[in-house]
Amino acid sequence: MKKTTIIASLLLIASATFAQTWTVDKAHSRLGFTFKHLMIAELGGTFNSFDAKITSSKSDFTDAVIELTADVNSIDTDNSQRDTHLKSPDFFNTEKHPSFTFKSTSFKKVADKQYKLTGDLTFNGVTKPVTLDVTLNGTTVHPMNKKEMAGFTVNGSIKRSDFGFAPNLPDAMVSDEIKLVASTEFVKG
Repeated sequence: MKKTTIIASLLLIASATFAQTWTVDKAHSRLGFTFKHLMIAELGGTFNSFDAKITSSKSDFTDAVIELTADVNSIDTDNSQRDTHLKSPDFFNTEKHPSFTFKSTSFKKVADKQYKLTGDLTFNGVTKPVTLDVTLNGTTVHPMNKKEMAGFTVNGSIKRSDFGFAPNLPDAMVSDEIKLVASTEFVKG
């Protein structure tokens, strides 16, 4: 019994040792969204303050766990009046819900460098599962700091109605479908 416990402990320590943490390179990453306004124009913006990390022991990231937290107050749509309105209780209600989070539940390879990322998105106080498309753009060693880097593009969509976001706003004003797009670089270590 004692020998089994020691072996199990060593295996647990060994598996934790091989897992690598990748942190988002904020200067070279973008977390954005788009939506239809009046059903005739596509508008969008970014969240300029966010943290993300990937934990994986495999070079192809097939066992990756991805976590993200974004500061909703950092929303930027290139229009300060609209940004202020979006932070209000009419939309994001940042006083009550200052951030949103995502934590993956699976990261499955579906083709060469193509993945399906599934996880729980907590937004506006509501948690729902979402599935996103991810492309691994590649890995490289940064020529200046000599650290290994990985680049990803993430696309998907959510329905604002699923998260109780702006429930009194008709779809003809702002589309129910909100497209998500992120272009990210992560640093190993």
